[in-house]
Amino acid sequence: MKNQNNLTKYVFTKYEIFLIAILAIVQFTVVLDFMVLSPLGAILMRILSISPGKFSTVVAAYALSAGAAGFIASGFADKFDRKKLLVFFYSGFVLGTLFCGIAPNYEFLLFARIFTGIFAGVMSSVSFAIITDLFPMQARGRVMGFVQMSFAVSQVLGIPVGIFLATKMGWHAPFLMIVAFSIIVLAVVIIKMKPVDKHLEIISDKNPFLHLVHTLINKRYLQGFAAMAFLAIGGFMLMPFTSAFLVNNIGISESQLPLIFMITGMFSMVTGPLVGRLSDKMGKYRLFIWGTILTMIMMVIYTNLSPTAIWIVVIINVIMFVGITARMISAGSLITGVPEPSDRGAFMSINSSIQQLAGGVSSIIGGMIISSSSTGKLNHFDTVGYIAVGVMMLSIYLMYYIHRMIKEPGIQYADETTNPEVLDDTLATSREAI
Repeated sequence: MKNQNNLTKYVFTKYEIFLIAILAIVQFTVVLDFMVLSPLGAILMRILSISPGKFSTVVAAYALSAGAAGFIASGFADKFDRKKLLVFFYSGFVLGTLFCGIAPNYEFLLFARIFTGIFAGVMSSVSFAIITDLFPMQARGRVMGFVQMSFAVSQVLGIPVGIFLATKMGWHAPFLMIVAFSIIVLAVVIIKMKPVDKHLEIISDKNPFLHLVHTLINKRYLQGFAAMAFLAIGGFMLMPFTSAFLVNNIGISESQLPLIFMITGMFSMVTGPLVGRLSDKMGKYRLFIWGTILTMIMMVIYTNLSPTAIWIVVIINVIMFVGITARMISAGSLITGVPEPSDRGAFMSINSSIQQLAGGVSSIIGGMIISSSSTGKLNHFDTVGYIAVGVMMLSIYLMYYIHRMIKEPGIQYADETTNPEVLDDTLATSREAI
């Protein structure tokens, strides 16, 4: 039995551990599908004979379609059992990834990424809504640390294997690998996961459109949307071009790319859970500040690299991703305290959509700034790095208001209350739900 009056010693049940694991695996497949395209950039631009601008369009198409889908789904996000939503959108994601795996040309790949984004864009919001429904704020840092570890695992296992398959069997192979694994994951979700529907007992009778509008115009929520939008912009500007930069500017061979991503991911796998615990212990906003400062310093160094020894590149990459991990986990945990229970699904969907849209636009802007020479070398990559750093500085300012909002006295939030009896009832309801 958990000690409900001391949430700092929250002990997870066996089912909660399973739930965290399956959500992390679901996120792993979705993240891998998105992230594998970036290291394949150098290969795709060569095989499909496309420019950096066209490649950034493929990346942006996914993000923009994901953003649009999130807005559409947000009005319905709190109207259904969250497990059913997870199964529906995950099934569409698998189908879209299959389309990527059979794409014969650039145009079909562009269509496939749009289709995949429509479903994948809602996945993270559904997962985070489930986490917010079932786990108290004081334990979410640890939960988010494990779920967000999917980014690291995708680097350790998925991306190196994906690049290896792409070089040996063609660029379609990584997507087909994701499809095969995702089908197994989908079956486990359908069979083993319990319904997540307690929120249906407290939502209002607003129709989906009004629910969307009321969530969008809520002043409290608007601050959260703005903060998370700027959180996404910096990374999206650089991410699509990292592999091309490593190969064409720094002199790393395509065969060495898996090693860089694997070592970086291994360190991220270790630091992810540690960062999650640290965010619960030292404070999420304080950790966000330190993670952002570290990321900014390393990003300036990284984007100004010239031909460099691979071991130096690995060290810089590892330190930069430690900072990125700290930012994402602390910010993701902090933002879950913003919405009320009846708005969680809608808030998370809109929040995910805004991040995707902001990321898609920033990817296009990055593609417009960056150009390639006749030798394939990327120009103005450092300029995009400086812009990303400026955006990160602004995100510190915006996240400060979220931090103050969650801590503001005299307001009862979805996750915290000064009444111990209400708190105990809330936790008991969560335990019954799972």
